[in-house]
Amino acid sequence: MLRAAELNGYTVIGILAGWAGLLEGRFKELRYSDFENAIGSGGTMLTTSRTNPLKKEHGLETIEANMKKAGIDALIAVGGDDTLGVASKLAELGVRVVGVPKTIDNDLAGTDYSFGFFTAVDEAAKLIESLATTGRSHERVMVVEVMGRDAGWIASFAGMAAGANMIIVPEFETSLDSVVELVKSRAASGKNSSVIVVAEGVSFGYKSDIEKDEFGHALVAKAAGENNASFLARYIEQKTGVETRATVLGHSIRGTTPNSYDRIMTTLLGFRAVEALHSGNSGVMVAVHGTSVVEVPLTEGSKKKFLDEKTWNVAKSFFA
Repeated sequence: MLRAAELNGYTVIGILAGWAGLLEGRFKELRYSDFENAIGSGGTMLTTSRTNPLKKEHGLETIEANMKKAGIDALIAVGGDDTLGVASKLAELGVRVVGVPKTIDNDLAGTDYSFGFFTAVDEAAKLIESLATTGRSHERVMVVEVMGRDAGWIASFAGMAAGANMIIVPEFETSLDSVVELVKSRAASGKNSSVIVVAEGVSFGYKSDIEKDEFGHALVAKAAGENNASFLARYIEQKTGVETRATVLGHSIRGTTPNSYDRIMTTLLGFRAVEALHSGNSGVMVAVHGTSVVEVPLTEGSKKKFLDEKTWNVAKSFFA
């Protein structure tokens, strides 16, 4: 993105700490030379926050005023549905905005995939395979919890890639009895090790009063006490007698070295975002459709994309 901007003669200003930085006027001029060796790094050097300008008094107006004061003519917003939802509101006010889809959860409408997703899947699959090896060695059931607050994309893709025996996602109900029956069936056939992958957003009915962020999302990772992995592991062991262990991958699959697909995807998306602004377009999101990068309405990025039934049926066919 920086390289594309410099080729067009633009000055690039980085916003520190996301929306919080725009509200507080925390800016930094960026050059391609500052980041040319960062392609193999995960995360963001600009840092980020969970600040929601829509929850602040005159939040959008403050952002617009700070942009004008700093001489910022246009904004490229990189993030998930919360970030892009705020960006679409700014576009309605007349601010020139282009969105870039970024979430490892892959739950953004309007794009086939968001960058970071396949890197997270790669990392999760490797860790799940390692746990499966331990499970076979010690004849244990291994329950692995992965990120996925609303959607089961990571759980389903990583689970399939690692050969999990069962996957549990928020979109489709999986009964506790069916989990127990699978473990019992495998044990009866001499297989006392199983791998169960569960998304963090699955509700087993034990959660309540979990703290929420400014966008209204439950902070599952910060919840005290029980998590899906520990709950399910204890339940399986109680019902089957097979020794069971719980592991929460959590943030271990974030910030890792991006794979080649995500590196290329971010390059193509960045170039297209700058091209969109250079062409005078605004209120759009650059998106991956098949092998092409296209522009779609920015409002699409503020909508959720849930795991579809066709993909889920493929994943279920491997439950054994």
